[in-house]
Amino acid sequence: MRNRKAALSAIAAAASLALTLSACGQDSEGGSDSSKGESKKGSTVGIAMPTKSSERWIADGANVEKNLKAAGYKTKLAFGEDDPDTQVSQIENMITQGVSALIIAAIDNKSLDNVLQQAKDADIPVISYDRLILNSPNVDYYASFDNEKVGELQGGYIVEKLGLKDGSKKGPFNVELFAGSNDDNNTQYFFKGAMNALQPYIDKKQIVVKSGQTKLNQVTTLRWDGGTAQKRMDDLLTSTYKTAKVDAVLSPYDGISIGILSALKSDDYGSKSKPLPIVTGQDAEVASVKSIIDGQQTQTVYKDTRKLAEVASKMVDAVLNDKKPETNDTKTYDNGAKVVPAFLLEPVNVDKSNYKETVVDSGYIKESDLK
Repeated sequence: MRNRKAALSAIAAAASLALTLSACGQDSEGGSDSSKGESKKGSTVGIAMPTKSSERWIADGANVEKNLKAAGYKTKLAFGEDDPDTQVSQIENMITQGVSALIIAAIDNKSLDNVLQQAKDADIPVISYDRLILNSPNVDYYASFDNEKVGELQGGYIVEKLGLKDGSKKGPFNVELFAGSNDDNNTQYFFKGAMNALQPYIDKKQIVVKSGQTKLNQVTTLRWDGGTAQKRMDDLLTSTYKTAKVDAVLSPYDGISIGILSALKSDDYGSKSKPLPIVTGQDAEVASVKSIIDGQQTQTVYKDTRKLAEVASKMVDAVLNDKKPETNDTKTYDNGAKVVPAFLLEPVNVDKSNYKETVVDSGYIKESDLK
């Protein structure tokens, strides 16, 4: 956002142009608006994404670029490859190169305070993309999904498929819990939503977490890494499930789900005598949708990131043209320094019964990619 001096200069310039057009017999208001719009076209927006190791973030980067270019902006896209220091350096370079705005999906949402102060000093607005940046007053808007709802869909799906929701089964069922990265603010919302659904049945002992690992800090998965999740699942199976079986695993993300499934299959789950447990997920990545079709992963949460990219791009366009972006939540997302105005999109439950109508028919995934 521009500072007061820049804003006054722009107003003076607009007024001068309006007078000139009026003297020529033209509509001064129309002339001023046209000039102002043209002055924004061609400026560059910096886009900082976490990693290329997830197909989801590659798609996000491409979709944000597509929307911004369609709106007349140039773009500079960088992937931090899950290294917070690399991402900070990339953002610093964008600021030095004079980008007009920043869209940031943070790797470590607590490590950006200094670089965001640099952005503020350069009058560069910041849109926090999907992962809320914490402890900085220099975050202007937040574009994401209803993250607590994501967790509620995952936990609720487990409850439903175990037969607990309709009372057809009483349990007890053995369920293990996984959460996302401890440096991602979304992790707490996903986990909270899931536990909203699961905790009543844990309290009634219809769901049992045999490992005893029920606290968020016990079940996080650094950088959302599938290999890390696989190792933890291996350890759980060895330490806790020598004679018992796992009935369900709460997984917050498809990449983690794939790691969990690898560990389970190594322990003979998936055989006729030892069926795979319910395994949830998130992001509707191609590998996981194929796994769902094949009867391995059970569920994922579809978040249409094309719409998220559109929301973030519209936020940038509004801010750069001195307009207020559309938001639908101005109370929930306190980042520790301020409540960040947000626009939240709705997530959708996906399993084998509805994957085609949700992710294929919508064009999110090509049917040929699932063969």
